[in-house]
Amino acid sequence: MNKIDSHMLEAVADMHSIPAGAYNIRKNGEGVARNSTENIIIEPKKDKPGIDIIIKPGTKNESVHIPVIITETGIEELVYNDFFIGDDADVLIVAGCGIHNSGSKKSEHDGIHRFHIGKNAKIKSVEKHYGEGEGTGERVLNPVTEVEMDENSYCEMEMVQIKGVDSTQRETTASLKAGAKLVIFEKLMTHGNQSARSNMVVNLNGENSSAQIISRSVAKDTSEQVFYPRAVGNNLCRAHVQCDSIIMDNAKIRSIPEIAANNCDAQIVHEAAIGRINNDQLIKLQTFGLSKEEAEEVIIQGFLK
Repeated sequence: MNKIDSHMLEAVADMHSIPAGAYNIRKNGEGVARNSTENIIIEPKKDKPGIDIIIKPGTKNESVHIPVIITETGIEELVYNDFFIGDDADVLIVAGCGIHNSGSKKSEHDGIHRFHIGKNAKIKSVEKHYGEGEGTGERVLNPVTEVEMDENSYCEMEMVQIKGVDSTQRETTASLKAGAKLVIFEKLMTHGNQSARSNMVVNLNGENSSAQIISRSVAKDTSEQVFYPRAVGNNLCRAHVQCDSIIMDNAKIRSIPEIAANNCDAQIVHEAAIGRINNDQLIKLQTFGLSKEEAEEVIIQGFLK
């Protein structure tokens, strides 16, 4: 691993060194390092690019890291990763993709992640996206996430786009059985001429299933964002959808939260807000000696935290 590799892995997966436990590191379209443990098995797919991550029932307090980095221009790939989380497991999954493009060709990573979460299992999944490089080639990331949750399972997903991604389209779907709970935190920032779209559908099929979807974003310069989260109640269930955005410069944001009830015992709420940075906050921070730009950055980082 060179300095760029190390920097990218730290940015997208908080990896300062090879992690303890299970991991799979992919670089420029190829697997470069892999390790399984007694309870977490990582196997390459035989029919297409990607891996199967098999987490045994009852696995506790373990983690698996599966970062992807692209450091060459002109690489375009589609990868399939399937997670099989056994009953009663409790694990942390750290994914993420970083693109360092210093050339003139587009570099793109499209990943399809499928989560099969067993009964009473609990997972936290963190996925960060990041782009950089002085080249003119685009940095494109299009993640697809599919979640199937069994009875009384819990899934917390943190989806973060840090900066530097020219174009992204996120597609997220989830189906929840009885007693399952899904929590999604989506945090995203765009700048320049970047564009981002997030489509999300959560189907609450089981009795007493619940979901919380929280999206926070900042759009700068002439960038554009579209958020379309949907919560569908098909049983006695609860869901809350919240979209908050800060708009700056000449950016454009559309927020389209949708709720649907197909059962009289479904309780679903949505709210959305788009606005500028509060001038009073800016002035207060500037009285402490910060410039306007520094004050804006403090507010943005606090908002996306």
